[in-house]
Amino acid sequence: MISLASLYLYLGLVSIAEASSGSLESPLKPEIASIPTFISMALKLLVMVSLPIISLFIVYSGFLFVLARGNEARLTEAKTNFLYVILGSILILGAWVLATLIGGTAAQLTNT
Repeated sequence: MISLASLYLYLGLVSIAEASSGSLESPLKPEIASIPTFISMALKLLVMVSLPIISLFIVYSGFLFVLARGNEARLTEAKTNFLYVILGSILILGAWVLATLIGGTAAQLTNT
């Protein structure tokens, strides 16, 4: 019980000392200075992460088509899976393109 109380006291003193040591700095990179830039970078990261996942799910959907072997129920499942993969990829890539277009237009409007 005493060791738990001393741990809380130690953590409290460390946080007080850390807070009084200087000014707060942004944990983000210096090039991310505004919210639109942050959103653009976040969407770019989302696209970079999701493209390999999308390609794996397209391959998986192809395997479902091959493994269906004419079975109507399994073919319907494979078609539904392929439709969902394509719709998801359109949504992700469409959001990135739309944000890029809006960001470019806003940058052109504010620079003139």
